[in-house]
Amino acid sequence: MAELAAAGGLELFHGLPSQVLNLPNGDHLRVLLHGAHVVSWVAGGRERLYLSPASAFDGHSAIRGGVPVCFPQFNMRGVLPKHGFVRNLAWELEEQALTSQQGRLVLRLLAGPATRAFLPQAFEARLLIELSPGGLRLTLAVRNTDAQPLAFTGALHTYFAVDDIAQTRLEGLQGQPEWDSVSDRHALGTSPLHFNAEFDRVYEAAAQPLLLHEAGNTLAIAQSPSWAQTVVWNPGAQKVLSDLPAGGYARMLCVEAAQVMAPVQVAPGAEWQGWQSLTVR
Repeated sequence: MAELAAAGGLELFHGLPSQVLNLPNGDHLRVLLHGAHVVSWVAGGRERLYLSPASAFDGHSAIRGGVPVCFPQFNMRGVLPKHGFVRNLAWELEEQALTSQQGRLVLRLLAGPATRAFLPQAFEARLLIELSPGGLRLTLAVRNTDAQPLAFTGALHTYFAVDDIAQTRLEGLQGQPEWDSVSDRHALGTSPLHFNAEFDRVYEAAAQPLLLHEAGNTLAIAQSPSWAQTVVWNPGAQKVLSDLPAGGYARMLCVEAAQVMAPVQVAPGAEWQGWQSLTVR
């Protein structure tokens, strides 16, 4: 198909450079070059991602909401800053394509002084964004360009927008090994999951897509087997986060494609890829 002109491009968002994609059906996506951070996905006439209005858009700090890229460390499970450092660095646009049925962006981060301040190893990271009517697929690709093996954990830390967390349910994790990090308890997942307090659990990833139901809407959430875990998180009403407004917890639910328990091992010269796919039903 021929590419469509003037259907996307570079725009400032809260003063930060962003790349946008607009499909003829009205679906829309915006990604910041800061952190390769997807901050908006409109599909089926509504915003599907939660973005905290209290986020710092200063070009240095992590942004609360959207889809942060967590690499090469998940949370505080290591010596690096929380969730690694790539979400706080400037990426560059490598590729853009747009047709009547699909938009595609590739953002790239190469090892250099900014990455070596945290990690001496050489690597290349790319985020492939594929937008289609009612669908979005995000693929993180990591190439080890070093002479030493590369080990990492991480996640596509997706924040979904919901009308009311108390009325939201998530299906598809029944029977999956579960670690509840709030109570430090191991069990098997049940379905559907409901959310009426702080919820922070790591599941062995399910083979089938998960179904997020809220306000009469259903979203299917799938991930590649290369992500070994799925993290489900909501801070609840009692947890205070400086970049989340009062009541913000009730408007979001994180369902993350993640590698938490054991690092991915990438041999010199090899590449790893992991994706999360979202589909409106």
